[in-house]
Amino acid sequence: MQTFSSFRTFYPYYLSEHATPNCRRAHFIGSTLVLIVLAVALASRDLRWLWLVPVVGYGCAWIGHFMFEKNRPATFRHPFYSLAGDWVMYVDFLRGRIRW
Repeated sequence: MQTFSSFRTFYPYYLSEHATPNCRRAHFIGSTLVLIVLAVALASRDLRWLWLVPVVGYGCAWIGHFMFEKNRPATFRHPFYSLAGDWVMYVDFLRGRIRW
């Protein structure tokens, strides 16, 4: 298993594991759905919505990896860096730093 000394060294690897546009799109959709579920849970003050967060987040990401990227998600090897990578990649999408 590859090791990383910092998130800064991990992120290029993370992006290389998300090379296909459809995998990246699946991640973007999953992250957006996570934000929507969190907003609904907060707005409704009903924490029962929160069980959906890992389902939509990981569900979309894993679809992207298994169907499009044909690789094993980095979450299995680097869970914390991978979670951070999801959100940095999401912001990079919004800023136009990553192509669709």
